[in-house]
Order: sequence, then structure tokens, then C-alpha cells
Amino acid sequence: MTTAPTPLLRSMLRLALSAFAAVVMICSGTAAQSRPADSGLASLASGLSSSEDSTPSQPGSLAADPGPMPEPSSDWVHGWLRVVDETRKRQPHYASPLITTHVLLVQQFRYDIYGQEGSAASWAYNFGAGKGLEIIPNSRIEVQVAVPPYIAHRSSATPDGFGDVSMFIKFRAFSATEGQGAYFVGLFLGASFPSGALPNGTGHTTWSPMLAAAKGWGHFDIQSTLSGNIPQGGTAVLGRSIVFNNTFQYNVKTRIWPEIEVNSTFFVDGPRSGNSEAFLTPGVIFGRFHVGGR
Repeated sequence: MTTAPTPLLRSMLRLALSAFAAVVMICSGTAAQSRPADSGLASLASGLSSSEDSTPSQPGSLAADPGPMPEPSSDWVHGWLRVVDETRKRQPHYASPLITTHVLLVQQFRYDIYGQEGSAASWAYNFGAGKGLEIIPNSRIEVQVAVPPYIAHRSSATPDGFGDVSMFIKFRAFSATEGQGAYFVGLFLGASFPSGALPNGTGHTTWSPMLAAAKGWGHFDIQSTLSGNIPQGGTAVLGRSIVFNNTFQYNVKTRIWPEIEVNSTFFVDGPRSGNSEAFLTPGVIFGRFHVGGR
């Protein structure tokens, strides 16, 4: 629904921003009280090394030869996958929301399909929806390269075609897994490039800087993102906007995640300047399910 700004709407925005700031402050406070995972591992390694060095040698006593110990695979693929596993151990394990950007570093391939009703009961179907391959190259970064979405229209007046190609980068500032604070704070950056023809593409490069935070309490978690859509050109048509998304999830039996999302957009420039829209998105997510060696 699209509305003109009202005092109530402005109050709701201030309340939502205050809630987002509270989540970030809680995460920051928890991080300050928690011991960093990296330094914890270093301390453990140092302790083990000191223990081994301080063990007195016992000449004359023969220990049973245990035989050669198997060594972990040293090729770059297995080394990289070990980095991915260690990264996932240093953050919570929340389900990916339906609309809101997943506020975690993940390695996966995601492909979404959805339909949207437009004016005069005309439908458009989006195959891909800006999702794609997500890779964790190191313990702090995730890189996503999206498959260009294909948009099919039920109306003969609008041509079908591919949308713009996009990329997304996530930076994990600090985080902790369940039992150690269950929080995540990061800085994300998205970008779309004009590879698709109008009207399915925008015709301009658009940047989307984002602040992301998540916090869990037992079975309940909140994932929040605050971002801006800033086109490099065509502002008079595309406009600029502020996007504020919040997801509230509850975990049931490990693999069932009922959720409700509040997805809000505030238009700053362009033909809809001064307006805003908000959507409530209920859903249930099932997963994750172990289907392979990993």
C-alpha cells in the first residue's frame, strides 16, 4: 500500500529506526563483553603449544608407535571449505528470510521465483529475482553474483526479457554463535548494472549500501537491514529510496521457521517522492536439510 507521509507514519519510522539502533547497540554491547573467536582460537593454540613444550622428556621409556597419523587434505578446495566451516561456526544459524537480505555470511546457490499482480489484474513473473551464487572467499567476506532475472508479463503490451545483472558483497564486522551472544553486525554493498533492456532493466547503474544486524534470544531472532537505493543516473524517473526491512523468526524443532517480515520503502526523489509503502510478509521456512557429504 502506498501512502502520503503522515505524523503517524513518521512516528512509526522513528520507532522502527530506534528499534534497529537498539539491535545494533545490543549486538555491540554483547561483542564488547564476549571474547573474540579469533583470539580465543589463538589462545587455545598457544596453550596447547606451551603444554607440549613443557612436557618433560622421558629418555629410556619407549612409547608404542601409533603409526602415521592421517593428514587433512591440503589442496586449495578443502582448505577453502575449512575456512567456510570455521566462518559459519563464528555466527548464528538463522534461516534465510523470504524478502529481507539474509543477515549472515552463507555459501549457497539460491534461485527465487515469484509472481506479482499489477494494474488491471495483469501479472508479471520474475525468474531469479536477483539471487544467485554466494561464495565465502575468506572469514570476513561473502560475494554474491546474481543470475540476471527473466521477467515474463501476462500482458501483451509489455515485452518479456532479462533484467539487470547484479552483485552483492557482505562484510562481517563482528558476530558470535548461539550460546555466546547470538548476534551479527555487518556492512553490505549491492550494485546492479544496466544489462537488461527497458522496461525489464532500469537503464542505469544503481548502488545499494546497507547496514545489517541480527540478534537472537533462545528460539527467537530478529534480522534487520537498513539500506538506500542510489541510481547513478535517471533519478527523475527511478528516484532514490530508503529501504528498511525487519524479519521476526521463531525456530520450532530445529528445521521449522515461522516468520513475519515488515518491508518498508521510503521514496526520497523521483515521481513518488514523499510517499512510502509497507508490506507485511508472513511465511514458514523449512530447513536446512542435510543431503550430501557437507
